[in-house]
Formats: sequence, structure tokens, C-alpha cells
Amino acid sequence: MRKVYTNGTFYTFDSMKPQVEAVVVENGRFIDIGSRDAMMAYWGGGNTQVVNLEGKTVTPGLVDSHLHMSAIAINLLHVDVTGLTSKVEMLRKIESQAHSLPPGEWLLGRGWDENLFTDGGIPTIQELDYVSPHNPLYIPRVCGHAALVNSKALEVSGYHQDISIPQGGAIVIDEMTKQPTGLILESASEIFKQYIPEYSLEDLKGALRQTIQMAMKKGLTSVHTNDPSFLGGLHNTYQLFDELLNQEQLGLRSNLLIDHEYLDDLKEAGMYTGFGNHTLQIGAVKLFADGAFGRRTALLSEPYHDAPSEYGEAMYSNEELHEIIRKARELSMPIAVHTIGDKALENVLDELDKFPTVAYRDRLIHVQSLRNDLISRLAVPSRIADIQPRFVVGDFPWVEERLGSNRLPLAYAWKTLMDSHVICAGGSDSPVEPIDPLLGIHAAVTRKGPGDTHEGWNKKEKLSMYHAFKLFTEMGAYPTNEETIKGTISRGKLADMTVYSQNPFEMNNPDELLNTEIEMTIIGGNITFEKGTTTYN
Repeated sequence: MRKVYTNGTFYTFDSMKPQVEAVVVENGRFIDIGSRDAMMAYWGGGNTQVVNLEGKTVTPGLVDSHLHMSAIAINLLHVDVTGLTSKVEMLRKIESQAHSLPPGEWLLGRGWDENLFTDGGIPTIQELDYVSPHNPLYIPRVCGHAALVNSKALEVSGYHQDISIPQGGAIVIDEMTKQPTGLILESASEIFKQYIPEYSLEDLKGALRQTIQMAMKKGLTSVHTNDPSFLGGLHNTYQLFDELLNQEQLGLRSNLLIDHEYLDDLKEAGMYTGFGNHTLQIGAVKLFADGAFGRRTALLSEPYHDAPSEYGEAMYSNEELHEIIRKARELSMPIAVHTIGDKALENVLDELDKFPTVAYRDRLIHVQSLRNDLISRLAVPSRIADIQPRFVVGDFPWVEERLGSNRLPLAYAWKTLMDSHVICAGGSDSPVEPIDPLLGIHAAVTRKGPGDTHEGWNKKEKLSMYHAFKLFTEMGAYPTNEETIKGTISRGKLADMTVYSQNPFEMNNPDELLNTEIEMTIIGGNITFEKGTTTYN
């Protein structure tokens, strides 16, 4: 059925017609845009359905260029300690969960951040043993690059002092007792994960369905999501998304980043970047080049300011990076690489330069610590900087201790990247940060968190409201080479739109964004979420 969405303020992000009053949709695409009177006069008759937006503001559909839908889903099945500001509160929450479980069942969770705690640092293994004495415990940090385990988890996993630890990982040992502290870093998690029972596909499907609905409630029409390591591999991941999106037709468009460990599975299945349809598609090959600033595992070219003997950790040698990229290029696939530290970014670019480009752009994810010479190497059409503006809120002010004042001008330098003609797309890395693009846009504009009264961290890097929205709309199509079919409200493109309760582009204070609600999420011309309703699609 043809639809006319009218009586709105449509910001199209199309330079030919930057603002219109009405759009016409047929077969999932925009077929016309213009004034309310003209669109209704030409298209309003017959069986056309007219949707009156009552003056509300509309942009192209919001896109999250990097998140983990599966991790958000699994959090719904776990104890969630995200955002807690008290170690005691975290321990109480764990204890309550332990009391609800039979002895021996794994107690799982996610989301702690010691930088938020006002009553102490990271819980000790003794504290974890006290609140969960009979249940092995595994709770990753909010960033996913560290986790906490208790003695029961060490016992179940067969830990001993000479245990082989995967490259790039560590089990932190107390210098006095020579015993584990309960903190594990990076790939050491694999020692424990192999003993954690997998959820059934039905459990995962139910939680993933809720997560998709949550995303649409936040105005998202497309996501680029990395999930196979959480969902049991390539085949389970594609099956679950296929059933929910293509068969149930929930609506959300999803591009699947596939961990490099599944390259052989991709080849065997005959899948490749672009495999699928406009709703569900295989994306780039995902890998990690380093860790994160929180535990000083992000790889730097100069030592950490607060730990002069530490540079961070490379997840792979340059030779290993080369081999992974080679295997991806054999399938003509791009890579999407987690690179937080400047040395990690340099290593990846050095190896990428040895290979010809492919049809799709390579993604450099996070790029939180930069150098001028690296920015110029990013500013090429075949590369994307996949950035997360909300990290400014989560990481400042403590990240200054890690980097020192000299490196801050090129840390989290989103405006510098965009002014240098680097193609950038905006994401959340949820569940590291909330699955809420308006929070990411607010962070890009203000460089501070809700309620903060300062002028913003490294305020010269603030973006305008227009350019912040552009990161999460138009530019979200570029990592997947879909800029010709989505990202703007233009004739012939997919009819994806987000409708807001307030006009962000006429706000006197960007903090008003925090009180702005999503009125509708529209995907392919269909309303997949509407405020005040309890059903989706």
C-alpha cells in the first residue's frame, strides 16, 4: 500500500532538498518528497494511507554502526551490574542471584566498572567467594576486556599455577600471596568460557527478540552487530537473526560482523560480505588488535602516563595480523578491527597497506588514541573510522591519568577526524554504553555526561547537532556500501525514518535531547515502533 507521511518537519540529509513537509512511500522506498500540499494533491487519492505526524520532527532512520546485540540479549538472562556506583551494591546483587541458583550452577553477569565505585575498587576473590560460595562465577567488566571469577570458577576450570593462558590474556596474581585475585584479562576468559553451559537457541532467540524491540524503541532502524562468539558460531547467529528478521519480520535491519575465527565456516557456507538482503546481511570480518584503557591493555606507542613500564597488549603479532587479513582477502572480504591504542592502529594499517582494497571498506573501530600521521592514513575512501562518541562520558576524567595531558588533544578526537576528511560512522558498542543513539549524539555535541556542569572534555572536539546526527544517520550506511540506498530521505532509497517528540535542530540547549522521546520508528515505510503502544511491527 502507498503511504503519505505528512505534516512533519523532515530533515532529509539530502543536499538537493534538505527539508520537506511530506514523503511518499511505496514498496518500502521513498517515491517522492516535497511540500505537504504537493504530495497530498498528487498522491493522496485512491487507496493511499495518510499518516499525519502532527508537526513532529523526522530524520533518516538512526543507525548504530557498532554494537553487540547478543551481549545485550544475554544480559537479560544474567545479573546486570551495569552502571552500579557501589561495590557493596554489586556484591549484594551477586549474593541475591546466588541464593536463587542451585549449587554448582554458573552465576553469570556483566557490566561492572570500578571507576564508578565510590566505596572501593574491584571486588577481591575473597569477597566474591563470600557472596557466591557454591556457584562458579563469571562476570565481565563493562568493556568486555576483563572479567571477575571466584574460587569455585577456578576449581571448575581446572586452574593451576602452570596453566597455559591464551596469547594476549592474563590471570592477575596477588604479589604477596601468589594466588589469583579473581581478575582475568582479555583472552584468559577462554579458560573459563569453555566450562560455561550454552543457552538453548530458544532462550537466546527470546532474549534477542526483546533486544531487537528495544533497539527499535530507541529509534534505531539499522544496526551493525558482532555476535558469533556469544551465539555459538556463524550458523547459530545467522539462523537466529534470519528467523527473527526475515521470517518473523520484526523490522530492524542488521549487518552481521563475523569474528575471524569463523572464516572457514563462511567459506564452507558460501557466505561473503553482502550475502543476504536489505534486512539481514553478512558484513566484515571482525578481530581485536588490542584491549582497552581501563585495564591498560590498549596498545600505545609510548608508555602509559600512570604506569611508565606498561605499553598495553597486542592481541596478535604483525605476522598473525597479516595472515588473518590474507584469509579475509581470499574471500574478498573487508576487516573490522578493534583498535583503541595508537600503536594497535599503526600495526593494523601497516598490514592493510600490504593488501589491495576490496569492494567494501575496512573498518577501524574505536580509534581513541591518534597521531597526526595515522589520521592521514585513515583519510582514504576505502577506510572507515567506526567511532563511539558516548565513550567520552564513560572514560573521562580517569582516562587522562592513563594518557597524560600531552596525548589528550588527539584522544577521542571525533571533530578532528571529520575535519580531516576521514569517513566516520557513529555507534555505541552497547552494552559497553547504552543502546540509545540520542545519548551518543548528546555526547558528541556536549562532550560531557547528563548532569555535568563543565564545558565539555576537550571541547574543541564538539560536533554540531547536524554533524552528530549525520554520524548516526547518513554515515551509518557507508561501512556497508549502502549509501546509495539508505541513510538519507531521498527518492528511491529505503524508507527508514525516526520521529522525535522535539526538534533537535532548534534546541537552545543540547541537554534538551535528554528529554526527547522517540515517537515512531519507521522501517521500509512501516511503523515498527510507536510510543504509547505495547506491540511492535
